[in-house]
Amino acid sequence: MRTFTQTIAVLLTTLFAASSYAADVTVTIDGINTNDGKIVAGLFDNPATFPRGKVVIGQMTPAIKGAVTVIFKDVAAGRYAISAYHDVNSNGRLDANMMGIPSEPYGFSRDARGQMGPPKFEDAAFTVDKSPVSLTIHVK
Repeated sequence: MRTFTQTIAVLLTTLFAASSYAADVTVTIDGINTNDGKIVAGLFDNPATFPRGKVVIGQMTPAIKGAVTVIFKDVAAGRYAISAYHDVNSNGRLDANMMGIPSEPYGFSRDARGQMGPPKFEDAAFTVDKSPVSLTIHVK
């Protein structure tokens, strides 16, 4: 009986450890045309809130002409998507023209692009497990 109980304990510990993996997600955001403003990036785990709703982790960093890197630390294992934009005028939002088309540079993980709107979560989604993840987003 003791061996059976120990085996179950080891299995449960292994299952719990496997489901609690966490890794860093490093994102290079390039195509930044000016040092003005900030780069805003959000990590999403819910297709219903992507790309404008509640984020799991948000990052903001000063813009640097060329590229910047943001790191989402200790991201739990799962499926995620990232949206990023260059808030050139630092007003805290992605500006758009009268037709709703963004007038500031933006991009998504896997360089996903939507048709007549933002991409779907699955088009931008990537998997996090126990290994670090590195992505590049080209803002346009």
